[in-house]
Amino acid sequence: MTEVRGTVGGPVPAPIQAGPEHDRPDGRDGEARVRELLGRMTIEEKVAQLLGFWEKEDGEAVAPLQGEFGENGKLDDFSRHGLGHLTRPYGTRPVDAVARASWLWKFQSDLVTGTRLGIPAIVHEECLTGLSVWKAATFPTPLAWGAAFDPELVTEMAAAIGASMRELGIHQGLAPVLDVIRDPRWGRVDECISEDPYLVGTLGTSYVRGLQSQGVHATLKHFAGYSASRAGRNFAPVHAGPRELADVLLPPFEMAILDGGARGVMHSYAEIDGVPVAGDPAMLTGVLRDRWGFDGTVVADYYGVAFLNLLHHVAGDHAEAAVQALTAGVDIELPTGDAYLTLRESVRTGRLDEALVDRAVLRVLRQKLELGLLDATFTDEPPQAVDLDSPEHRSIARRLAEKSIILVANRDALPLPAGRRVAVIGPNADRQGALFGCYSFLNHVLAQQPGVETGIEVPTLLDALRAEFGVDLVSWARGCDVDSDDRSGFDEAVATASAAEVAVLVVGDHAGLFGRGTVGEGCDRDDLELPGVQRELVEAVLATGTPVVLVLVTGRPYAIGWALSRCAAVVQAFFPGEEGAAAIAGVLSGRVNPSGKLPVSLPVSAGAQPYSYLHPTLGEGSEVTNLPATPVAPFGHGLSYTTFEHADLTVPATVPVDGALRVTVRVTNTGAVAGDDVVQLYGRDLVASVTRPVAQLLGYRRVHLEPGRSVTVELTVPTTRLAFSDRTLTRVVEPGDVELWVGTSAQRDTQALTTLVGTTVPVTSAAQRWTTSEIR
Repeated sequence: MTEVRGTVGGPVPAPIQAGPEHDRPDGRDGEARVRELLGRMTIEEKVAQLLGFWEKEDGEAVAPLQGEFGENGKLDDFSRHGLGHLTRPYGTRPVDAVARASWLWKFQSDLVTGTRLGIPAIVHEECLTGLSVWKAATFPTPLAWGAAFDPELVTEMAAAIGASMRELGIHQGLAPVLDVIRDPRWGRVDECISEDPYLVGTLGTSYVRGLQSQGVHATLKHFAGYSASRAGRNFAPVHAGPRELADVLLPPFEMAILDGGARGVMHSYAEIDGVPVAGDPAMLTGVLRDRWGFDGTVVADYYGVAFLNLLHHVAGDHAEAAVQALTAGVDIELPTGDAYLTLRESVRTGRLDEALVDRAVLRVLRQKLELGLLDATFTDEPPQAVDLDSPEHRSIARRLAEKSIILVANRDALPLPAGRRVAVIGPNADRQGALFGCYSFLNHVLAQQPGVETGIEVPTLLDALRAEFGVDLVSWARGCDVDSDDRSGFDEAVATASAAEVAVLVVGDHAGLFGRGTVGEGCDRDDLELPGVQRELVEAVLATGTPVVLVLVTGRPYAIGWALSRCAAVVQAFFPGEEGAAAIAGVLSGRVNPSGKLPVSLPVSAGAQPYSYLHPTLGEGSEVTNLPATPVAPFGHGLSYTTFEHADLTVPATVPVDGALRVTVRVTNTGAVAGDDVVQLYGRDLVASVTRPVAQLLGYRRVHLEPGRSVTVELTVPTTRLAFSDRTLTRVVEPGDVELWVGTSAQRDTQALTTLVGTTVPVTSAAQRWTTSEIR
């Protein structure tokens, strides 16, 4: 368990004295303290600790079916017995952070002084691409974290986010998303890290460690199976088998809990084989608590408890839904108490055993004890000035963006020579929102607040290219919108391209919510063509004969095989954040040597989905079908302006089944410029009791090399990285031959063979599945 000391939102206050109004125990052992507190609670006070409250206004639709839920009354009336969570007091609308902090401190102080037990509320906010608050830094989207392959930088980013949260009195962040990408048609791909569970697990755990290092709590989303929805449709049924669930979808959560000490988990909206996770004790208690020992709190995804009644129809009313969810293991209902308000009556009528309420309340009280809230008075001053987008934030955003840009193809067109006339064309070239994901404040909240300024400095790519190459050398035409059939700008785009020496076409996505974007929550697709008439725009510019550098600024991978052989270069950026435009411009000019790698395969077509590089032999297709699923660029692919040689791969001839593989490889920069290489080690179990993937990432390490320099990278891979669920659904490591190689999932630069020896061994924990690395 991660120990968190102090009080979020300020210095540790002196404990208040027990008295007739507060009646709180002090100076006792933590567990005894919370149990004594529980013992003096009324049922109203208990249930109050399990409720969230969301003070929102009409038109602020940032959750599914939000309009179906009425208000719970005024906040002061709702919280007269206390309150478990306060939902998004900063992140629901654009508010001045200092003024809102003053309001929040008073609200918390009123809970301390105005309720019998004097317990403050936990404050939570979204924080996936930065703290989702007006004027706060907006970092690259999680797909860009995956492209960067840099756990240390993700930790640094998360620590900066956590520090901002703590300063504003926010205790819990609703991130990271640990859903493994299974189908790029799913709208929430832009919130995810990768199609590889190990990459998701290592980077997600790094985020948890960084955020929680600041004394705040992370929340793992969405436990579990959500990303495996049928046909990539949000909320669609999930028909993942138990092996896929155990070997692909669960490991990132297991790693973040056992290795990262995550203190919060949010249940998935999904139903898995007919059973909604929100009401499934096998998942929320059996796996999460009994198997993994998780002792934090489980919070509801917004309105997820009521959805057991309204959408899944496994409960006849909200009261029955509340009993199901609480029994399964959902401790706190968010964002409001629409269903859990009924728990009081269910206890009184005998419909619900009060012991289940007590179980959840104890978990909430322990969390508040960890956060220092049981001793908080909020008599200290709230922050008088805050800088939520400091130079430190900008530096992290810039470095992460630069490391995430992927050079997919290059026919000697990049970097662009100085002095060339550049035509910048496309709907994402001069639009701030093009750089941000769905859960950024700009696209999540400000999109519904017309006329409100962005609040942070966000150069567009057009701005950055003018700064990079010179205003006089850069011309501009929009060409078309992201997602309409308006072709009226084609002629201007063609003329602009014809007058230039190179055309930079900036196309892709607009992130939004529930159909208001081309990607994002509730913005799914039934094809993987560029939205709107963007492909037609590219075709029209290609027809001019001017060399085209295609820049994709997207939240999902698109089927762009048609462009790879016809464009002079193709650059992929996954929503790179507030410093993303300068990062892309730097890659185009050569100021930045691209080093990003694809965290998800570039698909050949929508019809080939769902697809993952983690497929068995028959998962890609061969002469046995006329419809192969081979992607146009594989997981792990990414070019550079220099070249790297991987050689001298050494592995032991044999390794005990319950041991570790010590692997070394020599990496040399054989080009003319300095650059970063991401060393990727893959393996393949040649014969197993169940079918196994043709490639599996076993470890990775980012290294920086000057021209002509070499390093030896040593990776120590526990054999548990090769574990899988056998025919009895027991996770095991089996003896046998294993191929190892360094390269990408599809390319083997250097390879070797090892043999695991001994008898099959069961694996009970992912806590020993990390691959460690050294450079010498």
